[in-house]
Amino acid sequence: MTIGVIGGSGLYRLFEEGSAEERTVPTPFGATSSPISIGTMSGRRVAFLTRHGRSHSVAPHRINHRANTWALRSLGVRAVVSSSAVGGLHPDYAPGTFVVTDQLIDRTWGRADTFFEDDVQHLSFADPFDPVLRAAAVDAVAALGVPHRPTGTCVVIQGPRFSTRAESVWMREAGGHTINMTMTPEVPLAAELGMGTVNLSFVTDADAGLASASGPDDEPVTHQAVMDRLARANEVIVRAIGSIVGSVPEDFTPRELVPAGASAAVLSLPVGGAA
Repeated sequence: MTIGVIGGSGLYRLFEEGSAEERTVPTPFGATSSPISIGTMSGRRVAFLTRHGRSHSVAPHRINHRANTWALRSLGVRAVVSSSAVGGLHPDYAPGTFVVTDQLIDRTWGRADTFFEDDVQHLSFADPFDPVLRAAAVDAVAALGVPHRPTGTCVVIQGPRFSTRAESVWMREAGGHTINMTMTPEVPLAAELGMGTVNLSFVTDADAGLASASGPDDEPVTHQAVMDRLARANEVIVRAIGSIVGSVPEDFTPRELVPAGASAAVLSLPVGGAA
């Protein structure tokens, strides 16, 4: 089992009822956001967890990303396909658009964002998402015929609140195309453990209402509006993820962005150790 899927808001189950094996994977860093479901998708064996929990009970700033990524890697996962609900900061990234994210701007704080607090390792992170996986994903999404962008810079904010209008303008002027609350530290932590990541984002809204393709919108984003749009798009999102999963090369080998021995040392930590 070399492929893992991390589901974002609105994606709480990936497999048909009764078709997957459920596992609770203990970690040195505490509990994962949800049990891990192991099943088959697009002919590939896949491990799936939902980052907010199955009832959307885990707030963005309280997600245990270290436990989630460690658990997936301990099962043998080397390629992570993550889904995210994002707001659009730019008119070219309108609601309903799929984005294969290629860059991040991290605006979070206080999160456990590394496994290497004592044995210092400096992650090479200029290109956060694996280029091989991204190329495969861009082709897979394009073949679906859905509105999409092959690149996009995501600004990751602390949450759980949404942006002010001033913040939304500022983040767009800083180069952001989309906005999200969870891509970091998930992506760098996966990289520290020797996993490659590709992200598929679905634009649910125009953030604070100022990036609408038709001009300023007096109706800024609400949580209910996001969930409603995700529910309507669920079938297409799952189909897109399946297409990406099927496109992961059989011989995929992640980049080594920290020494392999350092990653192995983290994976050998005893379960039940200090979080």
